Amino acid sequence: MVEQTERSYAAEFEEVNHFIFRHPELGLEEFVSSKYLAEFMEKKGFSVEYPYAGFDTAFRAEYGTKGPLFAFLAEYDALPGYGKEKKNGHACGHNWIASTALGAAVVLAKLADRAGCRVALIGTPAEETYGAKVEMVRRGVFDDVDVAFQAHLSHATSTCSVALAMDARIFEYRGKASHSAAAPWDGINALDAVQLLYAGINALRQHVKPDVRIHGIVTEGGQAANIVPDKAGCLFYIRSETRHYLDTVIPRIENAAKGSALMTGAKLKIKNPELPMDNLINLPILQELADVYFEDNGIPPTVTPEMAAQAAGSTDVGNVSHACPTAYVEVGLDGDVFYAHEESALKLVDSPEARKKMHQTICAMVGMAMDLAVRPEQIETAKKQLSDRK
Repeated sequence: MVEQTERSYAAEFEEVNHFIFRHPELGLEEFVSSKYLAEFMEKKGFSVEYPYAGFDTAFRAEYGTKGPLFAFLAEYDALPGYGKEKKNGHACGHNWIASTALGAAVVLAKLADRAGCRVALIGTPAEETYGAKVEMVRRGVFDDVDVAFQAHLSHATSTCSVALAMDARIFEYRGKASHSAAAPWDGINALDAVQLLYAGINALRQHVKPDVRIHGIVTEGGQAANIVPDKAGCLFYIRSETRHYLDTVIPRIENAAKGSALMTGAKLKIKNPELPMDNLINLPILQELADVYFEDNGIPPTVTPEMAAQAAGSTDVGNVSHACPTAYVEVGLDGDVFYAHEESALKLVDSPEARKKMHQTICAMVGMAMDLAVRPEQIETAKKQLSDRK
């Protein structure tokens, strides 16, 4: 029933995948892509709100009036700087995410009356840069969602993906310029403050849990070797397996920054350049369902929890997983090694193999949703598991 319904739309879903691929737009600039997706859903009988939740390129398409609400999360922002001309490109496969989420929403809507559920496709901009889902969570977008779903292309298939909580910090130091040889004693070296901060962070590493990741760059460090730098700065990403523990690490890093300012006499300004991302909460009941339905549809999971922990990044889907039960699955491509953000990925995200996996993933996610709809006690179990994990 699910496969037959999906097959009837297969060509349309492939065209969606191809259209988004051909129109790569950066985060918060996805005007062509978001309009295309919103209009597609409107033609399929969904009620559409666009723009949505305070974002010009976000939308919400909804179908049905009763039963649990299942939301599929679409992303459609591209990355910059590919090829000789440094063009935008979908090297993270967000064209595939968009078409897969759209396809699952359309197929489930066709079966919604039978399953007794409601369906939403939520268009979420700027995952790569701004992380719009963070603000969308704050604005209550997911308050009425019973279960959210998203699938992402990867190098292997995983139903137990790890995404770390992450905060970003910019540390800007202001000192006093002077001649480095003639009168260095008249200067205040802002770059020294940055170097001392690096030393402090390196000393801190042995006193935080092994899952913590602290990595950064120097963003400014002076203009000439014979001038004491009066301006210097650095950007750090700080990550941990849980938001709770990360919130204990951040003040220690900020204190190290304040200490380096005191040691040098430089003035310090701390900025939060990005929205805070939360860790992804995987719920056993949703993971078990994903294991069954993805294997039944020809995509058996190959990644163990131990393997997943070794290759963790961060995503704003993590914030969604704190707001409602969330099923997040990474889908590997057979025969091809997919590394997100690399130029080689551009040859894979709209390939025949990617399209095959799109159809299989749509069927798997719809199967999961229908199973949850006909056995609603599973949804309550998922909500309890989430409450216990938060």
